[in-house]
Amino acid sequence: MATEPPAWAVRLRAERRNRFWSQKDMARHLVEAADGDVRARLPSRESIVRRIKAYEAGHNQPDDPYRLLYARAFGLTEDELFEHHHRLLGIDGDDERRALELTRRAAATEVGESTLERLEATVDDLAIAYHGTPPHELLVRVRQHLDYVFQLLDAKKTLTEHRRLLVAGGWLSLLAATCLIDLRRFPAATARLHTAAQLAKETEHREISAWCLETKAWQVLIDGGYRRALTLSQAAQRAAPRGGSAYIQATAQEGRVWARLGAARETRDTLNRVARLVAHLPDPDRPEHHYRYDPAKSDAYIATTLSWLGDSAAEPYARGVLARQESDPPRRPRRTLAARLDLALALLAADHPDEAANMTLAALTDPHLVPSHYWRAAEVVKAVESRRVPEAVELSEAYRELCRRDDRPL
Repeated sequence: MATEPPAWAVRLRAERRNRFWSQKDMARHLVEAADGDVRARLPSRESIVRRIKAYEAGHNQPDDPYRLLYARAFGLTEDELFEHHHRLLGIDGDDERRALELTRRAAATEVGESTLERLEATVDDLAIAYHGTPPHELLVRVRQHLDYVFQLLDAKKTLTEHRRLLVAGGWLSLLAATCLIDLRRFPAATARLHTAAQLAKETEHREISAWCLETKAWQVLIDGGYRRALTLSQAAQRAAPRGGSAYIQATAQEGRVWARLGAARETRDTLNRVARLVAHLPDPDRPEHHYRYDPAKSDAYIATTLSWLGDSAAEPYARGVLARQESDPPRRPRRTLAARLDLALALLAADHPDEAANMTLAALTDPHLVPSHYWRAAEVVKAVESRRVPEAVELSEAYRELCRRDDRPL
């Protein structure tokens, strides 16, 4: 009787499959993850493919340098891939996936309408959970469902069911990329975005295509590539259904990029375009959904854009946004955190470095702070340090402690 492969082998296969990579694709990604000297010592692609097959069958566990190359290609740590940790196995994700599988079996079909409806509802639930769930935790759940989508693709199904599975896989891949950007795992995020974009192309799903471009624009922006971010946000608008959530989000993203470039006229023109787009936009049924643009999001983006531009209107606008976020339901902790950082930057422009320091300190101790926010906090920390206000000492130490905990360069 055949024995089940070890957990690490199952994980290697699942991580490859839920990116929709073939074993040849996996070999290419391993080579691309290698540094120059290591790459020169790697065997032929055919030999690497044979290794991948042996690894996934559990015949032998990868050793150096393949352990590291796998971790780099997937954007994970070696412990996450090869060690058994209950926290990393995603207990919630397992429960969700088992519920979906039970629905499928109860319907006595290979895939079936009820399974697809539950899967699509779960995708929405995960997109809503994004704003209040640590990205590393949400990422585990998303991976579990991507693996389940891949399993269902092997089942007998109609063309319509096949397309719906690919669309669900596209949304999940996009959400995984967003979590990875929050964790600043950019190579892995790029791979996930590529998968989402490919699935969007195959299903002719313009909304996912546009969100992929907008999400890439955000990744590039937080890494300082403002001109490329501008090109990507404008491309997202061309790709998106006009007036939809991706179109509005990409337009707002363009405004933020113009602000980072210091282009005041273009920034205000773009803000006016966003205002016209959301003027008659109804509140969505579930406004916490990450891929449903709600009118309140426009106010938050205006606060960010004005603070980045250094506009004097940024301070009262950011205060208003923060007050509403802290008092009006539903609670959106990520948006509240961003509002604090916006207000801190605006306070610096208004020559209130002491209050800016206190506001930033509150952000640094917020449990919803993620690595993709650090650069925004760092701007304020640097400015406060340069002004030598008494609050700078505590703020600087809090930031350094955060970086030490995250093992990130100061």
